Amino acid sequence: MRKRVLILSTSAGSGHKAAANALEKVFCRYAEVEQVVNKDALELTNEAHRSLYSKVFLELVQKYPRFLGWWYDESDEPWKTDDMRLMLDRLNAEPLVKFIKQFDPDITVCTHFMPAGIISHLLSKRELHTILSIVTTDYDFHSMWLSQLFHRYFVALDETKAHLIALGLPESHITVSGIPVDPAFSAPVQRADVLAKYDLRPDKPVLLLSAGTFGNSSMKTVVEQFLQLRHDVQTVIICGRNRELRRDIEVLVAVQPTNFRVLGYTQDIASLMKIATLFIGKPGGLTSSECMAAGLPMVICMPIPGQEERNSDHLLEKGVAIKCNDLTVVAYKIDKLLDDPYRLQQMRANTQRLGRPDAAQVIAETLLKAPDISPLYIDKETRQRMAEAARGAIGIAPSAREQNGEQVLLYDAQTGVLVGAITELQLQFLLDHLEEEDELDDDYYINQATVEMLEDLGASAELLTVLQKAIAGVGEADIRWVH
Repeated sequence: MRKRVLILSTSAGSGHKAAANALEKVFCRYAEVEQVVNKDALELTNEAHRSLYSKVFLELVQKYPRFLGWWYDESDEPWKTDDMRLMLDRLNAEPLVKFIKQFDPDITVCTHFMPAGIISHLLSKRELHTILSIVTTDYDFHSMWLSQLFHRYFVALDETKAHLIALGLPESHITVSGIPVDPAFSAPVQRADVLAKYDLRPDKPVLLLSAGTFGNSSMKTVVEQFLQLRHDVQTVIICGRNRELRRDIEVLVAVQPTNFRVLGYTQDIASLMKIATLFIGKPGGLTSSECMAAGLPMVICMPIPGQEERNSDHLLEKGVAIKCNDLTVVAYKIDKLLDDPYRLQQMRANTQRLGRPDAAQVIAETLLKAPDISPLYIDKETRQRMAEAARGAIGIAPSAREQNGEQVLLYDAQTGVLVGAITELQLQFLLDHLEEEDELDDDYYINQATVEMLEDLGASAELLTVLQKAIAGVGEADIRWVH
């Protein structure tokens, strides 16, 4: 039976919609799909709710980035903000719920946690029958992406999968797909044709600068840095739909007209990324994954506190980016990198290992062709344990105490090595027959003579085995107990 596919995103930043658009293009290729609907979930909520997710977010990015970073970190604990947030979403999403029920999808893919929460609630109430998959759009995983009921997660990195497993989610419900990018990133390009289109020379490095992600004043500083570059480079500047910014930049670079191409909104970004030498801009999840898919190393500038800073950490760790902590050193750091062709070559090789131009296809193939799996419902007790695991209050591996029940643990006081476990009665036997220096004493010196004495006094075979193990190396030990 052919399937109806619903893709839900939000306009809280451009990345969620870009991922959704990539998925739509890929799903439409499959004969198994009857219909694909790609919807911005916020369009089916009221104006105040749309502002909360989109306009307020952009306002915080532009005016209060440090607060945004603080809130991102503060709220990154499983289920911490869920009750209030999910209630507000449900109260303001009646048109969205009506639309979802009328479409009645077989497969639902969410590239934002807001619609995922709505779908999860409908599934839990048995008001909808669909396969719910959640596609994360950053390299790092924030706890607001957690859903109480879902079928699959698609994440960017093996590390993200390891994190979710450590929180308690089963491996079978998590797929490392990468972040979905437009299928154009999988298609080859003719470098000579792209260079000719933009009148660029093949013998000079090409820098690709994303200007639309900076404020106008910051962008002026960055462009002035480009004018100071020691290397003879060509720079393509993308201004998006910001016409005022484009005019300002065109005036600034008029002193070097042959070295700059200033563009507005373009649908040619995949081709430009594939012929560029370096990308300069912010490390948004989609932008970063597009660069990786194109094999394009990054120069990170002014990451937004929170998710972009965490993306930066991953990109720097993987060796695919450098970071400018101050805009005053942009020219210096680019020149230094261009001075080192071997390092630049290694960075490009690293992008090819990290890049996933096939991410959207992996997601579609998994949902259309892999065997169905049962939904996973995370009950209240499990949610509490996940929150404790995230805080480090509990571990996934059972502790020695958990493995040994209520038994007393014996350690070598000098090395910290766990010797073994004994019962409370066996500990009392030691307390009754060994000397203590004071009432707070929690360790004893033992040697072979001590073990033989305890054997004569009637120590159990199990206790004697543990004590023999403790002195096996050098014939003596200080043992301490924990109970």
